[in-house]
Amino acid sequence: MPTPSPSKIASPTVTTLTPEASPAMASPVRLLIPRIGVNAHVEDVGITSNGDLATPARSPWDDVGWYNRGPRPGEEGSAVIDGHVDRPGGLPAIFWNLRSLQAGDTVMVANAQGKTLRFRVLRIASYPPDQAPLPDIFEKTGGVYLNLITCSGTWIPSQHQTTLRLVVYTVMA
Repeated sequence: MPTPSPSKIASPTVTTLTPEASPAMASPVRLLIPRIGVNAHVEDVGITSNGDLATPARSPWDDVGWYNRGPRPGEEGSAVIDGHVDRPGGLPAIFWNLRSLQAGDTVMVANAQGKTLRFRVLRIASYPPDQAPLPDIFEKTGGVYLNLITCSGTWIPSQHQTTLRLVVYTVMA
């Protein structure tokens, strides 16, 4: 199973937010997406040694990873959470049904302070890995966003990746 890594193109540049820019939020601990039955533990992830966006290590097929070099969900900017779409052999993983989300659907993040934050799906898009709009995914400002990323398309064994990245763009509700 490939890493859902739009960062294969380039490591995202993340703007560091000052305390005045947004209130400090606690780290996310659970991702809930009622429409598709997701209730997942959130792990902190960064970038792998080869520049890919890391994925969860504890339970890679059932957990999701929050990109800890960017904002936390609820802070200004684009928080990013990734997860696998399937397991080796093609069995479903945590984001198997992510492509079924529609504009207006609810995504929730529970954080370590016990707060549950609600986000509304704005749109869903798929991109070839070398054409993913990294600034839109990782660096959007002017609001509180949460972007979900997974693999999509066809598995390419020689490249250890899929032909597409699926991104679900959300805004805090």
